[in-house]
Amino acid sequence: MKIRKLPLGDRNIIGAHVTEARNGLGMKQVELLTKLQTAGIDMSIPALSLLEGQKRPVTDFELNALADILNVSVDWLMGRE
Repeated sequence: MKIRKLPLGDRNIIGAHVTEARNGLGMKQVELLTKLQTAGIDMSIPALSLLEGQKRPVTDFELNALADILNVSVDWLMGRE
C-alpha cells in the first residue's frame, strides 16, 4: 500500500471513510472505479484519489453509489454514526 504523500484536504468529510471501507473489503481503487462505472458513475483514478484525499467534493449521486458499493450507509460515510 502506498503512503499518502500529501496532507488531507478539507473539501469533503467522507474521503477517509471511503478509503477505510474500501480497504476493509480488500478492494483496490481500480476495482471501486469499475463498480462505480457499472453503477453509472464516471470517475477517473485521479478523481477518486482526490476524493479519498479529501481534496475533491462528492456529488449526491457519487455518495449514494459509494454507499451501495461499499455496503455502508450514507450516514456512516458522512461520519454521522
